Parts: sequence; structure tokens; C-alpha cells
Amino acid sequence: MDNQNKLTQDERLLSEKVYQLAYQFEQDYHYCSQCTVAALQELLQIKSEDVLKASYMLAGGLVNTCQGTCGALAGGAMIISDLFGRNSKEFYEGTSNRKANYLTKNLYDKFVKKYGGCLCKDVHKKLFGRSFDFWVEEDKKIFEEMGGHVDKCPNVVGKTAQWAFEIIQEEINKDKGKANKYDYK
Repeated sequence: MDNQNKLTQDERLLSEKVYQLAYQFEQDYHYCSQCTVAALQELLQIKSEDVLKASYMLAGGLVNTCQGTCGALAGGAMIISDLFGRNSKEFYEGTSNRKANYLTKNLYDKFVKKYGGCLCKDVHKKLFGRSFDFWVEEDKKIFEEMGGHVDKCPNVVGKTAQWAFEIIQEEINKDKGKANKYDYK
């Protein structure tokens, strides 16, 4: 189901804003995981330098190998988990967190449906017809020449940040009674 249908007009505008912000961050600063995290943090007013720093090496399919999970997806999952994930008390009790699992699976499913897989190389094959290894200078050059940071990856980052925002906002809307709507820890 399209999350846009469950959002208010103002929330739909914010959804578009997070897309644009994440898109611009990826064009300007690169590192898809951090761009997704930064856009969501800015829009959701989350102040956590540690989460932004922790997302850095998830970019480019984990440390720019393009072999692991797409950084945009990893970044979106990090913000969902930051808001709804298992806290230290739950960790030491061995308690599972079904809400965080469900919300992140929702993001994962949307991503895989759109891009054919969750791996950076899967996304690249869908967008470019081939995969890359950013540790190889020639691959980085070809990636850039093919519009990697012009519109291809910025669109993936923007769309993933937008989906994550919509999933988060929809969950927040289910519980309007919380004092701070982004405080789920």
C-alpha cells in the first residue's frame, strides 16, 4: 500500500522535501548511507552525530565495494532502528522488537520491489546495466561518466529516504499521544 495515502497534506510536503534533500546531499556530498541519514535526521529533527558517523562506511555497498547492502537502504534502516529499535534494556533481556523489524522490512520490501535486490551491485545493474567496484579507479570514472552522482544514485537515495520518512510518519501517526512524536526510545 502507498504510504502517501495515510499522510496529511503537510506530511506529504515533508515527504517530498526529504526526497529533495537526500537527492541534493548525494549529488553534493556522496556516501549514500550518510546522505539518507542526514536528510532524515534534518527533517525529523534528530540530533545524533553518532548515528551519522556510524553510517559512513555503509556507503557504496559497505566501504565502497558495492558488494553489500545499498547504503541508502542501510541508512534508512538505521534511522528506523534509531527511533523504534531495541534499546539496551531490551538487548540485555533478549527481547525482540517486532515494531522495528516490521517497519524495516516494509522499507526493504519497497526497495527490493523497485530495484530488484538490496545489494548495491543489484541497484547498479538495474540503473547502469553493470556493477562497479569503487576501489577500482576506472570503475569510479565510468560510474561518474554514466551519471552516478548526477541523477542515478541521488534518485535512489532520495526515494529511499522518502519511503523511510513515510514509514516512520505513518507509525508516529498511529500514536499521537506521545509527548515528543520522535521519541520512541
